Amino acid sequence: MVLSGFKGFKDWGMFPSLAERLARAGFTAVSYNPSGSGVDDEGRFAWPERFGHNCFSAELADLRTVLEALDDGGLDLVPPSAVGLVGHSRGGGVATLETARRDRVGGLVTWGGIATTSRWSDQMRRRWREAGFLEVRNQRTGEVLPLYPDILDDIERNADALDIPAAAARIKVPWLIVHGLGDETVPVAEARALAAAAPSAELLLVEHTGHTFGAEHPFAGRTAALDQVFDATLAFLTRHLE
Repeated sequence: MVLSGFKGFKDWGMFPSLAERLARAGFTAVSYNPSGSGVDDEGRFAWPERFGHNCFSAELADLRTVLEALDDGGLDLVPPSAVGLVGHSRGGGVATLETARRDRVGGLVTWGGIATTSRWSDQMRRRWREAGFLEVRNQRTGEVLPLYPDILDDIERNADALDIPAAAARIKVPWLIVHGLGDETVPVAEARALAAAAPSAELLLVEHTGHTFGAEHPFAGRTAALDQVFDATLAFLTRHLE
């Protein structure tokens, strides 16, 4: 199952290519847009209010719904014998939290995954709450989207459940942590912290690349770094899920 990150969606850039590569390797590839992504099937932010009120707990609930539907045959697919999660950025954080609590997940791969849900300074939080929203620019389209304090409330109310390093320490299944050494969005120190916390983790640091391993949207083709990440991910899943 493939999880995109903040402002991402299932058809962003590299994800369809990854899903096709997984399918060609014999896996059933499932990707979806979280209910709070705000994105329609065309990749447009058609529902900005959904985006604005989204939070980590909601994304975890969405993931659990999809996993349960997969196991129950509700996706018109044969229930899988093994389940692996591949999460990018924020999706990597969500996948880590879910893997720590769910025996059903047999393998985890995170790409540029976050190591903390708290990503804003105290000063920014105060301004955010005073204004009632934070403006988030979609660099792809130029749209300015509202982000309400729901996510701050969620992090504060559910601090233990959303503690990614604590979750990492509980993960026993095989885990591949992939991170670009030039990641401009999630510092590589977060990957190293997760690897240090997780007894089962392998760490792959990719040189000369950033947060999306050179991929863009619309997708212009794979880069050398992305090929390395795809190859490592497929080899890892094949080794641990089949």
